[in-house]
Amino acid sequence: MHPTTSDPPPTAERRALMSRVRQKNTEPELIVRRCLHSLGYRFRLHRRDLPGTPDIVLPKFHKVIFVHGCFWHRHLGCIKTTSPKTRIEFWDKKFRANIVRDKEKELYLRNLGWEPFVVWECQTKDIYLLLQSLILFLNT
Repeated sequence: MHPTTSDPPPTAERRALMSRVRQKNTEPELIVRRCLHSLGYRFRLHRRDLPGTPDIVLPKFHKVIFVHGCFWHRHLGCIKTTSPKTRIEFWDKKFRANIVRDKEKELYLRNLGWEPFVVWECQTKDIYLLLQSLILFLNT
C-alpha cells in the first residue's frame, strides 16, 4: 500500500514521540564536547549567526563541528540509516532535503572562511577513534 497525499495527519502519539527527538545537546553531541574538553579545547555552542547553526564552534581556529544523527542525515553505509516502510515518498523527500541542506550549509561556511567537520552519531561509540579524528581535524 502506497501512501497518498491524503494521508491522515500524524497521530497524537506520533507527534509526542517526534517532539522528544532532540535537536541540541544530544548524547552524541555531549560525547564530542567531552572529548574536546579532554583535549583542552574551548568552544561555543549553536551559534545562530553562522549558517546551519553549527553544534560546536571553535572561533580561535575558524572551525565548526556538526554532530549528525545517522538516521536523519543519511550516513552512507551505516546500519542506523534505515528507512521507514510507510509514507515512503514523504520520508524520501525529507531525507533528500536534509542531505542537500547539509551540503549547502557546509559550502556556505567554507565560503565564509570556516572549516566544517561532521561527526556521525555512530562514530561517537569508539572514543579512541573519535579523539583521533578530532585531533587530526583540529591540527590541520
